[in-house]
Amino acid sequence: MARMGATFRQGRRSPRSLELSDREAPVTSLAPLRRLVPFILRYPWRLGLTVLFLLVSVIATLTIPAIAGNAVDEGFISQNIETISTYAWALVFIGFVMAVTSAARFYFISALGERVVADLRQATYEHLLKLDAAFFDVNRVGELTSRLNGDVASIRWAVGSTVSLALRSGVTFAGAFVMMFLTNPVMGTVTFIVVPAIVIPVVWLGRFVRKVSRRTRDRVADLSAQATETLMAIKTIKAFTREPQEYEEYGAQTENSYRAELDRLALRAGLVAITTFIGVAGLVFLIWFGAANVLSGSITVGELLQFLIYAVMASGALTSMSEIFGTMQQLAGSTERIIELLETEPQLVTPAEPLALPEPAIGSVKFNHVSFGYETRDKDVVLKDVDFEVSPGETVALVGASGAGKSTVFGLLQRFYDVTDGSIEVDGIDVRQVDTAELRKRFAYVEQDSVMFAGTVMQNIRFGRPEASDEEVVRAAKAALVHDFVQDLDSGYESIVGERGVMLSGGQKQRVAIARALLKDAPILLLDEATSALDAESERLVQSALEHLMEGRTTLVIAHRLATIRNADRILVLENGRLIDEGKHETLIQRDGRYAELARLQFSA
Repeated sequence: MARMGATFRQGRRSPRSLELSDREAPVTSLAPLRRLVPFILRYPWRLGLTVLFLLVSVIATLTIPAIAGNAVDEGFISQNIETISTYAWALVFIGFVMAVTSAARFYFISALGERVVADLRQATYEHLLKLDAAFFDVNRVGELTSRLNGDVASIRWAVGSTVSLALRSGVTFAGAFVMMFLTNPVMGTVTFIVVPAIVIPVVWLGRFVRKVSRRTRDRVADLSAQATETLMAIKTIKAFTREPQEYEEYGAQTENSYRAELDRLALRAGLVAITTFIGVAGLVFLIWFGAANVLSGSITVGELLQFLIYAVMASGALTSMSEIFGTMQQLAGSTERIIELLETEPQLVTPAEPLALPEPAIGSVKFNHVSFGYETRDKDVVLKDVDFEVSPGETVALVGASGAGKSTVFGLLQRFYDVTDGSIEVDGIDVRQVDTAELRKRFAYVEQDSVMFAGTVMQNIRFGRPEASDEEVVRAAKAALVHDFVQDLDSGYESIVGERGVMLSGGQKQRVAIARALLKDAPILLLDEATSALDAESERLVQSALEHLMEGRTTLVIAHRLATIRNADRILVLENGRLIDEGKHETLIQRDGRYAELARLQFSA
C-alpha cells in the first residue's frame, strides 16, 4: 500500500506497536544479554570446550612473564647461556600450546555463536508467525524484518567475535592481576588503586553507548521499513510521480540514521580515548614506582620485568574490555529489540483443553448477536449486534457499501480477531473454545487480490495442502480452469510466477487461488470479491471455476457486483455494521429497501 506522506507515518500508534524509537530504553545494565543464556546453555559440550581451551590459553599466556623474569635473574644477570636456552625452549613450547588452544577457543566460541544466532533467528521467526493479525495491523513489515535480519545479524557478529574477545580479555585481566599480587604485593596494591580510575569511566560512558546504539538500530529499522513499503508500492509511486518526494523522505531518514551513528561513534571514541590515556598514565607510574623499588633493593630487575609484563597484559586486556564494553552495549540494544518481539504475547490463544470439532465436518456457521471493534481504531464498533445462521451446504452472500463490515465477518469467522460481544459458532461450537489451527482447516479462502508466493505454479497450488500428490494438484488445476493456460507456459507447472505472482494475469492468479482452495477441500468456502477486479472473459472463467469449488460446500460470498450473487440461497445486507435485511434476490428487490437501491444503481448503470 502506498504511503500518504511523512505526516501519515507519524500518526497515532496502537499500544501494541513495537515502533519504540520515541521511547527511551533503559540504559542501566547489560541485562538484556541474560536472555541469550538459555540459547547458549542448550549446547553444554561446546560451551565446556570453549571454557577449557580459554583457560589453558590464558594460563599459558600468564606463564610467559614468570619465565621471562626468571630468565633475567637466573640467566642474564648471572650470564648463564644454558639457563637462557632452557627458558627459551620453554617459551617455544608455551607458544605452541597458546597457538593450538587459541585456535580451538576461537573455533568453538564462533561455532557456538553461529548456533545460538541460528536458534534465535528461528525462535523469533516462529514467534512472529504465532502472533495474531492485530499485531501486524499496527507494526510495519519493514520494521519487523529489520529486527529479524538486522538485529540478529548484529548479535551474530558480536557473539562470533566480541564475546570471544571479551571472555579472553576478562580472564587474562583477572589472571594478570592475581599474578601481579603474587609477584610483588606492594606494587599489586598500588595497581589495585589505579584500576577503578579506568573502570568507572567505562561503566559510566557505556550506559550512554547502549542508549545511542538502541536509537541507531531504530533509525536503521525505519530505513528498512520505508524501503520495503516503497518497493512494494513502486508502480503506484511511479503512477503518481512521487519519486522526488520518496527520495527526500528516504534522504531525511538516512540523515537521521547517520547522525545517530555519529553520536554512537563519538561516545565509543571518547570511551577509547579516556581508557587509553588513563591506562598509559597508570603504566608510566608503575614503571617509575618499580624503578624506585629496584634502586632501593626491594625487588630484583627480573621481578620488575615480570610485574611490568603482567601490568602491560592487564592494561591491554582492560583497554580491550573498554572497547568491548561499548560493543556489548550495542549488542544489548539489538538483543533488547529481539526480546521485545519474543516477549510480545499473542492476544488470541488456543484454550488449554480445546473442544474437538465434530467429524465429519458439518459446515454450519452461526453469529450470535456479535459486536466487534478493531484495536487500531480505538475499538470503534465495526459490527453491531449481528445475528445470522448459515446451514450446511447453503450459499449466503454479504452485500453492502465499503466499510459495512463484510470483510470483518470473514476475519472473525477465521478467528483472526475475537468478538467484543456475542459469540461465533462453527459446526455448533464457539470458535474461542477450539484449537485455532483446527478451526481454520474448516475454511477455504479465496481473496479479492489472491496472494501468490514467489515459487512455481505447482507450489502455489500445493500451498492449500502440502502433502498432496502431483496428480491431485493437476486434478484441482483442471477443475479451476488453470490447466489450460499452464500448458502454454514454457515450464508448465514448474513455471515461476514471480514475486506476488507478477508473471500471471489477474484472472490467472484468481484461478490458481481457486485451485488452491479446491485442493484444500475444506467444508466452508469464503469468497471475498473473487471476481470484482476481472475483465468479462476472466470473470466468466473464474465464475465457472467457482461453481466447481462451491459444489457441496457451505459458501459465504462477499460481493459488490450483485449480478454475481443473484442465485445465492440468501443475501445478507449490511450497513454501518448492522444486519439490516436478508432474503433472496427477488424478495429483497420487492421490499424496495437498501438492497433494491444498490441493485438499481448497478443494473441501471
